[in-house]
Amino acid sequence: MRHHVHPDGTPPVTGYSQAVSFTGPMVVVSGQVPLDADGHLVGPDDVRAQTRQVFHNLRAALAAAGCDLSDVVKLTVFLTAMGDLADFRAVRDEFVDPARPPAASLVQVSGLVHPAFLVEIEALAAVRGPGPGGDPGRSGEPDAGPDPGQ
Repeated sequence: MRHHVHPDGTPPVTGYSQAVSFTGPMVVVSGQVPLDADGHLVGPDDVRAQTRQVFHNLRAALAAAGCDLSDVVKLTVFLTAMGDLADFRAVRDEFVDPARPPAASLVQVSGLVHPAFLVEIEALAAVRGPGPGGDPGRSGEPDAGPDPGQ
């Protein structure tokens, strides 16, 4: 996996890569919402609590597919209010490695499937092959590292 955070000719960015290249199978994670494992809303009117729950749900869905958040190559974020962007980013940065951020899109929407939801996130992840010792979901290949054009 190679993160192209700021290739020549692109504007400076914070918190995401302009592109991420990889080979191999992919996991597609449906939009995750701020419900806990019992189906209860977490953090009514609190975008930080909702975002944190969404990332916990992403982590669980990725684990079921043999991946983790470091394998994510693309996030698509849906926010109901752009005024929540700073709070969203603060929580995202608790979960995403700033040295290897995924590519990302963020869209403001007028509403989500439930009127109390403030955020929803879907993800694409690269499945790494078996690593040393047959550990599924991990590759023996090192990360190619940052794009030299950064």
